[in-house]
Amino acid sequence: MNISKKVLDDNFTNNCFNCTIDGFKQAVYPIMYLFIFLLGAVGNGLSIYVFFQPSQKKISANIYMQNLAVSDLMFVSTLPLRATYFLLGSRWVFGDILCRTMTYTLYVNMYCSIYFLTMLSIVRFVAIVYPFKHMKVANMKYARITCAAIWVFVLASASPLLCKEIAGYIDPVKCLELHPSSTHRLLMLNSIVLIVGFILPFCTIIVCYVFAIKTLLKSRTPQRKRMICHKKALLTIIITLIFFLLCFLPYHILRTVHLVYSNSSQDNLPVHKALVVTLCLAAMNSCLDPILYYFAAENFKAKFRSLCCR
Repeated sequence: MNISKKVLDDNFTNNCFNCTIDGFKQAVYPIMYLFIFLLGAVGNGLSIYVFFQPSQKKISANIYMQNLAVSDLMFVSTLPLRATYFLLGSRWVFGDILCRTMTYTLYVNMYCSIYFLTMLSIVRFVAIVYPFKHMKVANMKYARITCAAIWVFVLASASPLLCKEIAGYIDPVKCLELHPSSTHRLLMLNSIVLIVGFILPFCTIIVCYVFAIKTLLKSRTPQRKRMICHKKALLTIIITLIFFLLCFLPYHILRTVHLVYSNSSQDNLPVHKALVVTLCLAAMNSCLDPILYYFAAENFKAKFRSLCCR
């Protein structure tokens, strides 16, 4: 009797846990995803329109921002399907292939965004610290080749998420959840991605910020034109650093903690709920990037105001 009671209690506890976390996801994800979709679709759609105007300045910084806006728009277009899944009570009705594509596009966007933001910070950093080498780094051909390399690298690196063994589910109506059988593989992938996809870019941006500040503090009052260039360059690095601290850092920490303890009795509801919140913050980067374009892209503010007035 005691054993039966213990089994029933354990099952009840597990069911309560599942209901609680499912209910939390159902309350948070649809609202956040639809909110991000609306802001991201409008913001990135307008940004792409401005960037591809014939009169828009063709410089390397704008090339990186164009690719970033395209990546963000591709991602936010998938958010209504994600919101629908949670509104239906975590029931996927769009098929297995589209399920795997949802996970794939999330991580392609996230790491393309991280690399494009990092390259943008490097270009701006060189403009401040090594102005004589800036023309070489800011070369349009170099920027296009770098963007193409980033797309190919991230698309290829995230391809394991298209495999059914990792992102697939035994239950066809389940999606966007961590499958217990794939936890070990995902933990190994997370270790590599954490270093290559987040820590190295994050450290690069911090170095750019520190040396840019150091150079600006040393320099005497430069010409007005150079002051404007330095201000825009520093603003780019600062906004990028804020995006990393707000959107990407919390998610990578919580994702690692959750994967480590997902098969352990130490896994707890607060960590799982915190992961849900940080994933929303990571997705929110897609609708925050237009702020960067407005303040840091060459000639973007004037073109955007002209468009709004029209």
